[in-house]
Amino acid sequence: MIMATFHLQIVTPDRKAFDGQAEKIILRTINGDVCILVNHIDYATPLGIGEARVTDADGNTRVAACNGGMLSVHNNEVRVMAITFEWQDDIDLERAHRAEAEATEKLQALNKEDQDFAIAEAKLKRALTRIHVKE
Repeated sequence: MIMATFHLQIVTPDRKAFDGQAEKIILRTINGDVCILVNHIDYATPLGIGEARVTDADGNTRVAACNGGMLSVHNNEVRVMAITFEWQDDIDLERAHRAEAEATEKLQALNKEDQDFAIAEAKLKRALTRIHVKE
């Protein structure tokens, strides 16, 4: 059975991660997960840090770690403009574990009122998302 598709483009500041037809994309926004299917209402929202799942026109699903940015849906054109977007196969697990350890150590040395606390917390969340997606 052939599913209806839409044009999906996923870009970061340094590369194009995907440009083609897709059946659906599920990703984390700042308000929770959203699933975009063909003929979705026009929509725009900031992205959070989390897992993304893209099902292409052939029905193949790929998983990625997405870190912030914007999602835009307009006339069946879906654009994800992410700060980072790393496919599962591209994630360096050792590097992600090092980043997790560094962020955890930094968080333990700071108090919640410190301006660097939020930065360290975001670094920990990105590292944990990469680890989750890779494993």
